Amino acid sequence: MTDRMRWEPLRRELDRWQTAGRVARFWLRDDDAIEPTPDLETLLASAGDNAVPLTLAVIPGLTGEALAARLAEEAGVSVAVHGWSHTNHAGPERKKQELGAERPAEIVLGELRDGFRLLQRLHPARFQPVLVPPWNRLDAALIPALPDLGFAALSVYGRAKQGGPIPLLNTHVDIIDWHGTRGGRAEEELVAELVAELRDRFAGSDEPIGVLTHHLVHDAAAWHFLSALFAVTSHPAVCWLPAAALLRS
Repeated sequence: MTDRMRWEPLRRELDRWQTAGRVARFWLRDDDAIEPTPDLETLLASAGDNAVPLTLAVIPGLTGEALAARLAEEAGVSVAVHGWSHTNHAGPERKKQELGAERPAEIVLGELRDGFRLLQRLHPARFQPVLVPPWNRLDAALIPALPDLGFAALSVYGRAKQGGPIPLLNTHVDIIDWHGTRGGRAEEELVAELVAELRDRFAGSDEPIGVLTHHLVHDAAAWHFLSALFAVTSHPAVCWLPAAALLRS
């Protein structure tokens, strides 16, 4: 199957949106940023060349001035808080989690407060008050305390549930095959997921579609998919938006 054939279902769906005079909102979140690396440079170049705003979920306890200096040159990049140190505190039989109930809440919330303040200081022009929990997991008992720390939104994975104590700005399509190759997933699967998300939005949901990447583990398949995605979504029925715009909507 050719690249064009693999992407044809998404093109047809976007054409349907255009015919209906509608525009789908997309946003891009990339996790685990720490410092400038060749892979980060590839991501920044790809997003920048395609005018796609990028939200980097930065690990506060592992980052510093080097990343801040590099991102100061990037107008289309925003920074969110990716936990504190991306350390797993869950037991061996449980799913990985840094922000769970294994430790006292005051310790976890204290780390999040410190991470918030650190990234706000390092990235004053591009910081967004969004918490991205490592592994997309967070003890529900902590969520009501997030607004008091300054967070305006929480970003995890999956369809957002409305009515909670803080708005959700979620991702929905993860391009990495975490349980298999740990590289890029098959394009046919990813295209099918994107089409399903678009059809859900066409039917009435107004949730923006979040694409999730992890630049540090991208292989050739992941980079190829991202490049093709940006090309196909350069379409009148798509608007890639920065996190700041979505927080205001």
